[in-house]
Amino acid sequence: MFLRKIHYSTALAAISVLFTITPGSAQEKKTVDLAVANLQADFFNQIKQSVGAEAKAKGVELIVADAKGDAATQVDQMQDLITRGVKAIIYIPAGATAAGVPVKAAKKANIPVVNVDRNAPDAPGDTFIATDSVGAARTLGEYVCKVTGGKANVAIIQGQLGTTPELDRDKGFSEALAKCPDIKVVAKQPSKMWMQDEGFAIAQDMLQRYPDISAFFGRADALALGAAHAVKVANVGHKVWIFGFDGDVAGLKAVRDGTLALP
Repeated sequence: MFLRKIHYSTALAAISVLFTITPGSAQEKKTVDLAVANLQADFFNQIKQSVGAEAKAKGVELIVADAKGDAATQVDQMQDLITRGVKAIIYIPAGATAAGVPVKAAKKANIPVVNVDRNAPDAPGDTFIATDSVGAARTLGEYVCKVTGGKANVAIIQGQLGTTPELDRDKGFSEALAKCPDIKVVAKQPSKMWMQDEGFAIAQDMLQRYPDISAFFGRADALALGAAHAVKVANVGHKVWIFGFDGDVAGLKAVRDGTLALP
């Protein structure tokens, strides 16, 4: 598992940026919207908790909108909050489709937007806070090459296609594997919601089609944990490495338990 330390730093940076770009009197109560892709994901819950704690410390009223993974729902939620006149928006897009629509609407209303984890190429936020997923995934790929002795059949359970983290992790991991030619990517399939049950189902299908898989890379810890469960249920007769990405609570526990590998 590759650990990305973004939770508290995201909260601090986002709230600080918003204070800088939303001037007002000391007595004015600021209301900020945190538009989250999907609070079922532990990683986004950690961001919510950190942003909430920092907002409280700064005297900011925080409104949290959970899109539950649906881009259309998120567009409606953000349009409603723009109409209500929030002072600023912290935005984690629910998907690549229509990700730029709320940003354009917010800018038209002169509401600053801080994008976190994901950005819309056609309409980026006023600032963008994220892990260096390219560099992190490259480091993870180098570690995979090292621990497997440079030879493995790798299956990749992707995140949501078109999103910033999926694109960046694909780029970094591919760059590392290009220098390790005996590691073969034998299977690659996207998830829709980055969820553990998806990881389990996808990994089960992959193992049936490619029983010689010796390593899984789940683009998020939840996907990797699903793959680990699938490997256990399949009772394969050889070592299968499981690699994840994020460092959420369940992922860290899995590292301690030896379920996920850690560079």
